Formats: sequence, structure tokens, C-alpha cells
Amino acid sequence: MTQLRQREIAHVTALTNPLSGHGSAIAAARRAIARLQQHGVEVVEIIGDDADDARYLVGAALERGTDAVAVTGGDGVISNALQVLAGTDIPLGIIPAGTGNDHAREFGIPTNDPEAAADIIVDGWTKTVDLGRIQCGEGSKKWGKWFGTVAATGFDSLVTDRANRMRWPHGRLRYYLAMVAELSQLRLLPYRLVLDGTREIDTDITLAAFGNTRSYGGGLLICPNADHTDGLLDITMVNEASRTKLIRLFPTVLKGTHINLNEVSTARAKSIHVECPGINVYADGDFACLLPAEISAVAGALQILRPPPVTG
Repeated sequence: MTQLRQREIAHVTALTNPLSGHGSAIAAARRAIARLQQHGVEVVEIIGDDADDARYLVGAALERGTDAVAVTGGDGVISNALQVLAGTDIPLGIIPAGTGNDHAREFGIPTNDPEAAADIIVDGWTKTVDLGRIQCGEGSKKWGKWFGTVAATGFDSLVTDRANRMRWPHGRLRYYLAMVAELSQLRLLPYRLVLDGTREIDTDITLAAFGNTRSYGGGLLICPNADHTDGLLDITMVNEASRTKLIRLFPTVLKGTHINLNEVSTARAKSIHVECPGINVYADGDFACLLPAEISAVAGALQILRPPPVTG
């Protein structure tokens, strides 16, 4: 059963990614912090020099004591906070200021109103939700990464690989150009999946996505039936090697109706062993590791601040 409770939020640690939203995160953070302070909340601001520094600063804030960590930015900076907040009782508050904002979409947090997002933090309604976990490597080199939304492999990750290698253009146009380039080399990839240690799937597919929540990429409902409280990951697999058919499939992902097509298959599991030579995993839009990997759901791993429950 989903745990929902209200708590007092008197002290907030505010983490901001100044690069999110092409620089708009700073302005969003200022508006949100001002609103928090208007409500009498004490705010300590932190801005990491890089991902490692951001995680260190969040960890230090938890050691000093804080009622919540409010993150201003996109899904990438939220991912940094998750690495520290996972498994703790300190809730995550979100002030959306990124290009995708899929965490905010999932939990009903307004994406263009920093004051309204700050009000949600002040209200103190927290929900216990699941997180995804990626385990990579073996033995002493084994390490893990938490994620909140979707872990992507295959065509999606190849597009991101290519976009990361490109120096021009900037923003979404670079991603679109990378997608066009990868479509010209579209091919089926040899996957081996083992679900919950019992069900093995050996198949040639274009991509496999593992969703703790429903969307990635700014609202693409790749796993439309994912439930962030069921202790399971939804798996969406696309087995289409035709460029034309794959392009036609894209609009259906906006509505989540692609899962009804013959080219798409779905499954659900608590843990999945994933193998595919030469393919990287990206989670919450950030690089995780090179396959093989263990991708799993961890029930109740995060406390998140969300809008108050609807009554009546």
C-alpha cells in the first residue's frame, strides 16, 4: 500500500543546476527560494561544481540535518540527488527547470511555475515511491546507480551516444540530428534478458526500455502502464528494423499506444539481467554503464514531496 503522510518542512536544502533549462534554472531557483522564505522556511543553497560535487554537498546537508532537499533543474540533477537520498527518510522536492522534467510530470508537479512547486514542498505531503537500481561490473569493480524514471538501451542509447559525441548544434536539435544519423544505420540488436532469474528472453530487437515511471525524453510514454509503487519495472521492447515503420511508431509513443502494436512487446519484473554487446545504459538521461547489467526495482526507496491528495 502506498504510504502518504504530511510532515513539517521548516529547513530546506536547495540544490540548483545552473546549466539546466539553458540557464533558466537560476531564475527558477530564486523564485522558488523566495517563496519558501515567504512561508518562513529556512533555506540553505548549494550549487555543485559538477555531479560529484553536487552529491557530496547533498550528503553533507543530510549529515547536518535538513527536512527536505529541493532540486531545481532537470532530470539529470535530480538523478544526482537520488544517489544520496535513496534509502533515507529525507524527501525530495522538485522545482522543474529542465528540458524533459519527466520526474515532475510523473508526480503532478507544475513545470512552469516555481512558486507553485515551492508551495508543494511547504505543504509537506510526502509519498513513498520505488526507485530503479542498475548494478554494473563484477567483484571489487561492481558499482550501482539509482534512477527514478526509465533506463534506456538499444536505439535510444545509441542516439544519445552519438549526440554526446557531437559538438554542434546545441540543445534538442543535436539530439534530433543524432537520431536521423542512427536511423540510417538502424539494425536489430542481439539481446538476452533474464527476468527474475527464471524467464529467459533471447531476441533480436531495436531497443529495450525499463520503466519505474511512465515517461522519458520529455513526456514520451515509453512504459505507459508503469507504476512507481508496485515494486516492479515495466519493460518495453521494440523489434522493428524498418526505418519507415520505426518513424511511424514515434507519434504513438506520445500517447503510449505503441504497446498495442505488433512490433512492440512488454513484460514486467522485479529484476532483469540484461546483455547486449556494445550497448550502453542511460538512466534519467545520464550514462550509467556498458551492458551487461542488472536492472531492478527497489520498493519504497524514496520519499518524494508531491501535491496534496485530492479530497471529496
